[in-house]
Amino acid sequence: MAYINLLPWREEAEKAKQREFFTILAAVALGAFAFVFIVSQIFQAQIDGQNTRNQFLQNEIKLLDIRIGEIKTLNAKKKALQERTSVVEQLQRSRNVGTQVLDELAKIVPNGIYLTQLKKQNNIIRLNGKSESNNHLANMIRAIERSDLLTEATLESITSTDAKSKLLSDFKMRVRIKGLNAEPIAEVTKGEKK
Repeated sequence: MAYINLLPWREEAEKAKQREFFTILAAVALGAFAFVFIVSQIFQAQIDGQNTRNQFLQNEIKLLDIRIGEIKTLNAKKKALQERTSVVEQLQRSRNVGTQVLDELAKIVPNGIYLTQLKKQNNIIRLNGKSESNNHLANMIRAIERSDLLTEATLESITSTDAKSKLLSDFKMRVRIKGLNAEPIAEVTKGEKK
């Protein structure tokens, strides 16, 4: 039988298996590195996209904050303008109040009542005067309640202190003007009215 040396063949086969193993190992390592690199690039692209969207949203939020500030300024200007308009309307409504009040009082005050003083404070008129009879005062109060301009007549006092004129008693009355808001204090003093 012939002698065959199988040792070099086995060594060559082992070396081939080692080269194949290292080649596979290198391919797997290269494939794993490529996979990790691709996945990291995908995630980085998503992060960059989200950062771009976030920056866009922050820019839009800044623009909206500027617009909100402008709207607040416009609302403040609108409110101030409405207040001014309200004041002008109130002044327009109350422009002839003094004349209207005097005209209405001339119609309401019956014979036998004499007004000595008239004070207007905001929408309240305080009347001081003299009366020949309490019936005349009652008639005047009823006339005030029927009036389109005056209301809420309140008799504060009736006094008879003057010994010379026992027929006349002093009275104080408070009357409210309808539909009139607070205004500066005004005072008118009249002579006796019959």
